[in-house]
Amino acid sequence: MRVRRKHAKARAFRKHFALRPLLDQTRKIRSGDVLLFSTMRNEHIRLPYFLKYYRDLGVSHFLIVDNDSTDGSAAYLAEQPDVSVWHSSASYKGSRFGVDWLNWLQSKYGHGHWTLVVDPDEFFVYPFCDTRPIKALTDWLDSSAIKSFGTMLLDMYPKGRIDAVPYRLGQDPMEIAGWFDPGNYMIEKNKKFGNLWIQGGPRARVFFPETPRKSPALNKIPLVKWHRRYAYVSSTHMLLPRGLNHVYDQWGGEMASGILLHAKFLDTFTAKAEEELSRRQHYRNSAEYRAYADTLRDTPELWCKWSEKYINWRQLEILGLMSKGNWA
Repeated sequence: MRVRRKHAKARAFRKHFALRPLLDQTRKIRSGDVLLFSTMRNEHIRLPYFLKYYRDLGVSHFLIVDNDSTDGSAAYLAEQPDVSVWHSSASYKGSRFGVDWLNWLQSKYGHGHWTLVVDPDEFFVYPFCDTRPIKALTDWLDSSAIKSFGTMLLDMYPKGRIDAVPYRLGQDPMEIAGWFDPGNYMIEKNKKFGNLWIQGGPRARVFFPETPRKSPALNKIPLVKWHRRYAYVSSTHMLLPRGLNHVYDQWGGEMASGILLHAKFLDTFTAKAEEELSRRQHYRNSAEYRAYADTLRDTPELWCKWSEKYINWRQLEILGLMSKGNWA
């Protein structure tokens, strides 16, 4: 595992030469700031709400890699007072789907900070997030000597066709995609890395009904008290050193955990799936996007009679999808 971690760090060093700073405001970062890292392409329509959501939670600075957007995303980000943005026209697949780029940026700028790694369609929900800023969570994690915080990715979707209601610039996507699967999840332990592996939800139910074990992983560890020797090895599904993956109680209790509300399935998604299928820059030559595109041509609907309308984090705790643990 030590060799693999060093290999990941070496890859990050090599791949960082593909990054060109468009706006570097990292001098504004202060000790104790919570930092957000992300890689994105053609997400301009999502950016106003994405930035507002995380600013409201208490994120101090955004460090973003724009992977050759053509919709004005990079220019919009470069206008923001709390964003540093890098451009890369290099292969997303060749950077291990952005992991190498962000490992480098986290090593350079995130050391000693709590770092949050999310995509522009992911919205971090944690216990008491409606009344306590993210700094309250990280302060509690520090006082509890906890260095990483786990979540499950919860796919959100509309009631009816996903293309029925157009998404507007700056809109809260949960106003449209406000439903989720309250059950239908499979969990097992990854013996090699020690993390939990979670699958299921609407993507297994609709896109991989015959082969649910091929559906995307829903386990994430997006919030970490970063150290320059750390490295993500597969998206935010798992890290090294291995102990950072133990974000669950191994003795039968409950550790605090959160949710990433995943607002992928809006009216913009069908075109996105077709584009990513042709680009072939995602895992397994975009086989996941092939399943999306093929299914949505015939059945552009994820809602079913068991779907539940999202209310708040307490609802998710009652359903057993997240936990406040011993944080009171």
